[in-house]
Amino acid sequence: MIVANLPRRGHGTTFGEADHQGVVLYWRPGCRFCMRLRFRLRFTPLEYREINIWRDPEAAAFVRSVADGNETVPTVTVAGAAMVNPSVQQLIGAVRASAPQLPPRAKDAEDPS
Repeated sequence: MIVANLPRRGHGTTFGEADHQGVVLYWRPGCRFCMRLRFRLRFTPLEYREINIWRDPEAAAFVRSVADGNETVPTVTVAGAAMVNPSVQQLIGAVRASAPQLPPRAKDAEDPS
């Protein structure tokens, strides 16, 4: 699972550049819940972007605003609606309910997962 704690090529973004109408995963290094969710998302067709809250103060402030003042991660937004520490099933359900227009990600040539 250590691999899941590394930045994912092609998935990283900043709060200012993120598509807030899509799926955005807020995480931080060393968080085992983040590692678990990020690892499991590799096996889904879901297109998403990741933001390391320790590198993006604006993202950290957003997470605090939806997590009762705490930097609780993983926090995920689906079309702008926030979920704190969701399961993959909850996340996929939220996409189906709130953002069915979101396309599945294309298999990247450099990302064999």
